[in-house]
Amino acid sequence: MDISSLGLGTYLGKDSDAADVAYAEAARAFHAAGGTVFDTAANYRGGRSERALGAAFKGLSRGDFFVSTKAGYIPMPQADPDENPRAWFHRVLEAPGILAIEDLIDGCHAMTPRYLAHQLDISLGALGLDTLDLFHLHNPEQQLAHLGEDGFYAAIEKAFEACEGFVAAGKIRAYGVATWNGFRVPTGQEGHLSLARLLQAAAAAGGREHHFRWIQLPLNLAMPEAFLAPTQVLGGEAMTPLAAAQASGLSVQTSASIMQARILRQLPEGFAEALGLRTPAQAALQFTRSCPGVTTALCGMGQAAHVAENVAVMAVPKLDALALESLFG
Repeated sequence: MDISSLGLGTYLGKDSDAADVAYAEAARAFHAAGGTVFDTAANYRGGRSERALGAAFKGLSRGDFFVSTKAGYIPMPQADPDENPRAWFHRVLEAPGILAIEDLIDGCHAMTPRYLAHQLDISLGALGLDTLDLFHLHNPEQQLAHLGEDGFYAAIEKAFEACEGFVAAGKIRAYGVATWNGFRVPTGQEGHLSLARLLQAAAAAGGREHHFRWIQLPLNLAMPEAFLAPTQVLGGEAMTPLAAAQASGLSVQTSASIMQARILRQLPEGFAEALGLRTPAQAALQFTRSCPGVTTALCGMGQAAHVAENVAVMAVPKLDALALESLFG
């Protein structure tokens, strides 16, 4: 299928029936406008975002859309006055042997093979799918400080081995890592992820034909590190995350493309018009989707009106490298 240069994200919004309906309507409008990429996560809106997309996908041809979701955080349900979070954890995860309390990092994060398998099955059911296009480990850098560097990459290798098993079982087509700080911060800084070591772990888990195919990281006009900062080292050469992904044959999803709309208030007057666009949101998306190495720029779109505004940018030619660099002097 064609991978659209914009993708619909589902992170924000209230945990309400009205927000569920709005997301489903937005997803259908996005697909009707030519959008093919939909991104979610097990913990987004307490699992409701996955279910909203599942409602939107009913009746669509499976070959016409690409779905990525994520596992890692514990998707706590809405508060139940009769059951506290510790009791819920014991009943749902600990007692059945899915996740031990000592494998829970910072009280909220886990990526053991059995937990990933459990969460994948829940996500498939919520989305109404037999197979996911992409299954991300969600912010794995959350565990770095706790496990130490060598322990962390050993845990990543085990998680990747599990993901290779999911591919073999036909439950996913590819896997990746969806990060916030990991690829943006420089070597030696807390939370830094080495793409080279992740690729080594993938090769150890799945051989030369492994299915570690994607990364996700933030990129917008206020957070341009993926495009500008040489935070990765491959073959002894320092390069930006986007360049490192390209050199490794990895596809890239960018998150926070309009910085949850906060970036829009910071753009100078006339910026959108100078790029031949109508609105600040379109201008911000045009920057992100144009950066070399970006496969899909994700943007939260919880209303059909947001979709109508944003999809117009997909018909506009991308900015060239000189135009992109000129934005930063």
